[in-house]
Amino acid sequence: MKSEKMLFAIVDIETTGGNPTQGGITEIAALVHDGEKIVDQFHTLINPERFIPGFITGLTGIDQQMVSDAPVFSDIAHRLFEFLKDKVFIAHNVNFDYSFIRESLKKEGYLLDVPKLCTVRLSRKAFPGYRSYGLGRICEQLSIKIENRHRAYGDAAATAVLFEKIFSTCPELVLGGLKKNNGEAFLPPNISKEQYLKLPDATGVYYFHDAKGQVIYVGKALDIRSRFKGHFSGNTQDSEKTKLRSEIHDISWEVTGSEFLAYLIELLEIRRLWPKYNKAQKFKTSSWGLYQYEDSQGFIRFQVGKSTKGLFPLIQFDNHSEGWKFLMDKIKEYQLCPKLSGIQKVPNECYDVKIGNCKGACCGKEDVNVYNLRAGELKESLNRQSGNLLIKEKGRTAEEQTALYFENGVFSGYGYFSANETIDHDVLECLKKVKHFPDSRYILRAFISKISMSNIMSVRNKAELF
Repeated sequence: MKSEKMLFAIVDIETTGGNPTQGGITEIAALVHDGEKIVDQFHTLINPERFIPGFITGLTGIDQQMVSDAPVFSDIAHRLFEFLKDKVFIAHNVNFDYSFIRESLKKEGYLLDVPKLCTVRLSRKAFPGYRSYGLGRICEQLSIKIENRHRAYGDAAATAVLFEKIFSTCPELVLGGLKKNNGEAFLPPNISKEQYLKLPDATGVYYFHDAKGQVIYVGKALDIRSRFKGHFSGNTQDSEKTKLRSEIHDISWEVTGSEFLAYLIELLEIRRLWPKYNKAQKFKTSSWGLYQYEDSQGFIRFQVGKSTKGLFPLIQFDNHSEGWKFLMDKIKEYQLCPKLSGIQKVPNECYDVKIGNCKGACCGKEDVNVYNLRAGELKESLNRQSGNLLIKEKGRTAEEQTALYFENGVFSGYGYFSANETIDHDVLECLKKVKHFPDSRYILRAFISKISMSNIMSVRNKAELF
């Protein structure tokens, strides 16, 4: 079946590295196919105007001397753009080649915006059941000879034969793939639409697996399916995402219902598995804290200060400005005095007395006991955030709730229970215990202000219930 007025440019490139914004193209081959045969071609070495790493030379055979007299990309940009601009762009793992060429053309003032198809994806549908769909493996399975492997022309020629087999066997795959808004263009080459549609539109943790089943990335999401699409939508120019896209072969997940729990499980799983595409999670050491003391007149006072050995703050902060803002917010919430809290350095009454935001503890207009009642409420709210806590969160369904347990601020266990079940000290025996990671303190601190105090229980006093 021959396509009417449709030409396909089957492209392969060799580069100095995997990042379109930093790497350079060393060779490009584009073969024009009309659905039955090759009708035109474009092929050239390119001087990338940068160093070619030794491992790239080892893979492709292209070294600095080979490209020293070759044209630079700007010399061929116009001719290449004219060659590609009215054709369907096809490559094996198309997003890699397309991103490189599009970015290089963009730097020269040309915007390439053409339909594209991936022969990895098409091969998976046309010839299902193979363990690998890399160019070398699929060509071996289909008895397609590759001359000059890892050189642009040799790989493009083999891809052209592969495309011809697909098009002659299953033309509907090619034509269907070109339909506008077919909804599959963002999918990585080794992930099928069926795999994608199985993903839940729910909150939880997800895992990307490579061809051997190893976990190579762990993430969290409010909507796992939507987040997966967000990973790969658009023409990414991030080399790590490009590699991840080509390596992912499967997806698994765990629905948590609670975003809080999703953050915690993500931390646990990254520390357990150390997936290759997860950047190390780094949490800053808290170097500032909020301290409380009683002055000579009996007023409870608060002060933001640097962390000091032997002194135990009510709450810790990563920096002074974070602590300062927190205290200012609490002064407003509990109607405390800015002067007594160290926010205003004034000799007499604070400025807030005049505008009615301070009740006058700083100038004898408010009784110490009345003032301390509000200061005590703030202190109590902060005390509830320390020690051993049992926190009630929403579950995976409306009929379920989740219990999270923290020992001295460190995540220690969790469990799912019926929405009608009482969450109290008795559930501690039923929780799934987890390995302690001190970094979970930072996640607790980020979420606890969003949780109703009625859903937080200190387990120091076993008489307390939700």
